[in-house]
Amino acid sequence: MSVQFIGMIGHRLASEIIPPAGPIFDKQYIADFAKAHEDAGFDRILVAYASDQPDAFLVTAHAGANTSRIHFLLAHRPGFVAPTLAARKLATLDHLLDGRVAVHIISGGSDAEQRRDGDFEPKSGRYQRTDEYIDVLKKSWYSEKGFDHQGEFYQAENAFSAIKPYQQRLPVFFGGSSEDAIRVAGKHADVFALWGEPLASAAETVAAVKASAAAHQREINFSISFRPVLGNTEEEAWAKADEILAKAKAQQEKSGQVLAAKPQSVGAQRLLNAVAKGDRLDSCLWTGIAGLIGGGSNSTALVGTPEQVSEALLKYYDLGITTFLIRGFDPLNDAVEYGKHLIPLTKKKIAARQASHQPARTSLV
Repeated sequence: MSVQFIGMIGHRLASEIIPPAGPIFDKQYIADFAKAHEDAGFDRILVAYASDQPDAFLVTAHAGANTSRIHFLLAHRPGFVAPTLAARKLATLDHLLDGRVAVHIISGGSDAEQRRDGDFEPKSGRYQRTDEYIDVLKKSWYSEKGFDHQGEFYQAENAFSAIKPYQQRLPVFFGGSSEDAIRVAGKHADVFALWGEPLASAAETVAAVKASAAAHQREINFSISFRPVLGNTEEEAWAKADEILAKAKAQQEKSGQVLAAKPQSVGAQRLLNAVAKGDRLDSCLWTGIAGLIGGGSNSTALVGTPEQVSEALLKYYDLGITTFLIRGFDPLNDAVEYGKHLIPLTKKKIAARQASHQPARTSLV
């Protein structure tokens, strides 16, 4: 199995340890950030969605116009745009970027966040809606003639999209850890995305999603997200992690803002369960920032030398996870550093393993 690395770009410089700087839609930063990922050897870049932030379609279009090879993963929430329109928007963007687009469907883990954009559907209903939404997306992309749709959430009569994805199939990523999420993922997702859980918990999720996909005679790939903290030595890396936590606490106190936990999110609760077990788990999994922000985003880190972090990633690879979303707390500079050390080292190890037909390991420690 080959491995892919996904980065994540923002529309201006900001992180848990860096206060937002520059205009909220910083065109030059977006371009520089995207090019840094391309130069660093990332395969794809995630462009996130938030109810109070610039439009992710336009961020992706601008980043894509300033790169030539790297692919994009556009986060998209059902419920705010009709699926027939979303299908045309995504297909058009895929043509604009010569087939470099995938979509990451996020049903929404926070009622408060959804309501900012006028969505008052409860969480269970959001997953039902997502199931129907993706059905219509795919009909729009791949139907060669008009179709009717009469569902619980959407209706369409003689719907048809003249523009199809540039690619033969536009990849669908999907996130969520609840039973509803896993059910929908098994039916629709090409790639299921996990936050950075401990190995044993990640193995449970992989098994559950595989079983869900098998019920639909499908196979599915997996992605997992981490915030690597690298050092020349193990001690240096952990000292850097301690400094990151101190800076994040100071920024939180100064801003007077605490990143809200997502009480409806099973994924957030799973991260909090990991936090409760300790701040250092498995070989080098660090939960410090996850605990600080209430588990509300991909916030767990792998801490160590590039060699140690690469070995930790390989343990997840042995679970069947072949895509790693990695982003740093100093976003642009860390992306450059990952490209110098972590990405080429990990890809080299996996290529060597494949060349020698070395079997996957099974240890979770």
